[in-house]
Amino acid sequence: MSDSQRFPVAAHALAYMAHKGAYGPAQAAPSALLAASVPTNPVVVRRVTALLAKAGLIASRPGASGGSWLLRRPENIRLDEVLRAVNGCAHLGSPPAGARGCPVGEHIPRQVAKALTAADLAANEALSRITIADLLDEAPASLAAFTVSSPVPA
Repeated sequence: MSDSQRFPVAAHALAYMAHKGAYGPAQAAPSALLAASVPTNPVVVRRVTALLAKAGLIASRPGASGGSWLLRRPENIRLDEVLRAVNGCAHLGSPPAGARGCPVGEHIPRQVAKALTAADLAANEALSRITIADLLDEAPASLAAFTVSSPVPA
């Protein structure tokens, strides 16, 4: 799974657990069920849930009767935490090294790196105001100012 897919899969899995009321081992959501909702392979979900568990956002139990459940209420899980849990970033790339002796090549990589840092900080700031509960809400205030620019598959 690409780095850029870990965050959306993680957010989806957490929202699904919240929707299903998975707050303890008795309500654990199996990886196959989470994977069917995303949709992706259960192995992908298990890799992501392992990262979420390591970050203390969920707990999980392996095996046929296993699954994952939330350790916190969805309104207390911010998306910037989720992004950090899965080792995500803005994924805008990194600047090339630049050519020695070229005034542009020696200058631009530093400036592009600063721009990427600014974008990453802005993304984290925006995500810090959105919770898993907001993802389940039809019209949360935290997302009211945004529209989807491309069609999202149904």
